[in-house]
Amino acid sequence: MRKRLLLPLTLISAPIMAADLQVSVEIPRLQVAEYHRPYVALWLERPDQSHVADLAVWYDVKLKDEEGEKWLKDLRQWWRRSGRSLDLPVDGVSAATRAVGSHELNFDDSKAPLKDLPAGEYRLVVEAAREVGGRELLRVPFSWPPQEKQSHRAQGESELGNISLTLNP
Repeated sequence: MRKRLLLPLTLISAPIMAADLQVSVEIPRLQVAEYHRPYVALWLERPDQSHVADLAVWYDVKLKDEEGEKWLKDLRQWWRRSGRSLDLPVDGVSAATRAVGSHELNFDDSKAPLKDLPAGEYRLVVEAAREVGGRELLRVPFSWPPQEKQSHRAQGESELGNISLTLNP
């Protein structure tokens, strides 16, 4: 009799899997005379380009007198859609600039910004701007919530390298 009771209890105690979104952003090594780490913004938008949620903003958060915020306007699309209305720094969104290499971000639907994200078509947008450098913006379309594992990619040409988006149901 005990064996029959254990099976249902085991099933009840099994973790419930949540949908998640994993992003990898590559900051490429550039051969330039004066290199500065790029400011980078990641956000979600609808197909009509209306802003849904900010995922991350990487900038010089520790500069004296909040001097780093002054250059966020160079992330032109992000600034117009969201940045200028934010009270920076934003907990869980603002972070320091990143060095050359691949950087991973993970989000799941148990907390913002995915917790209340309605089903539909979206785009991950990644924008980078660099002092004494260029500016680049990439969009990666996806459907939420994922019904099966999905992988999407975009390849930058200058300020960004490979951007990959993986969605798990």
